[in-house]
Order: sequence, then structure tokens, then C-alpha cells
Amino acid sequence: MTGYHPLRNAIFSTTVVTAAAVAGSSATDPESAWYKGIKKPDWQPPSEAFPIVWTALYAGAAITSTKVLNHHQREGDDDEARGYRRALIANMALNAGWSYLFFQRKQPAEAAAGAAALALSTANLARRARRAGRGKGLSLAPYAGWTAFAAVLSADIWRRNS
Repeated sequence: MTGYHPLRNAIFSTTVVTAAAVAGSSATDPESAWYKGIKKPDWQPPSEAFPIVWTALYAGAAITSTKVLNHHQREGDDDEARGYRRALIANMALNAGWSYLFFQRKQPAEAAAGAAALALSTANLARRARRAGRGKGLSLAPYAGWTAFAAVLSADIWRRNS
């Protein structure tokens, strides 16, 4: 049980996820003239849904990540814990990066590519979580599903506006 620190894992996971949430929220501007002026599909969820969904997904990612790290460290598998930490950081950077690409740079093509990378990264995160137990991988399934949906939505917005 080398380096097993459950509180440290909770602080780490919560900090990484919260940083992504704050950065992404800061870059997001659904009230901008640019966003209001672009073509969006009818099947896009209402703007009010996004903060509710993202809050739940971020909370789930932080809780699950804490449990995954605790599991690997209890088992003495520091390599798995390190790999998961790196995957979580990369995933949350991609997560926040999408908002910047879309709302700040106003680049739907780049945002669509970023959303696709985020969806792949989230699937990888869920796969890594599953190594700590099937339930942990399944608990990230809603996050993986939502990011896959976001990739399709981003690609459709790009297509409509190119």
C-alpha cells in the first residue's frame, strides 16, 4: 500500500475537475451575438440543461476518480494510479479546451475535433476506471455518453455553419 492517501486523492480529483469546470464555464458565452447567430440543430438541448448536466457529470467524475485512485493505491498499483491521474488531467484539459475553441475562438471545426478527442479521452478514462472495478467504469458511462453526444452536436454545428 505505497502512498495510499484517500484524502489526497479526493483533493486531487476534486481540484482537477473543478479547475476544468471553472475554466470551461469562464470561456462559455451562450449569450454572445456570435453564438445566437449560428445555425444549430433542433435536437440540441436547451441552454438551461447544460449547467445541470455538466454539474452532475463533473461531480460523478470527481467521486469516481477518487474511488479509482484509492483502489489502485490500496492494491499497491502505483503505476495504474499514475496513469489514471495523467488520463484525468488530459481529459479535463480537453474538456475545458472545447469551450475555448468554440466560444472564444469561434472555430466550430476545431471545436468539433476537440470534442471528438474529448469523447475518445472520456472512453479511455472509463476503460481505465473499469480496471478498478466494473462499477467504477460504468459510473463514467454517462460522462462518456454525453461527450460522444457533444462530439456529434459539435460536428453538426460545424457542418451547418461552414
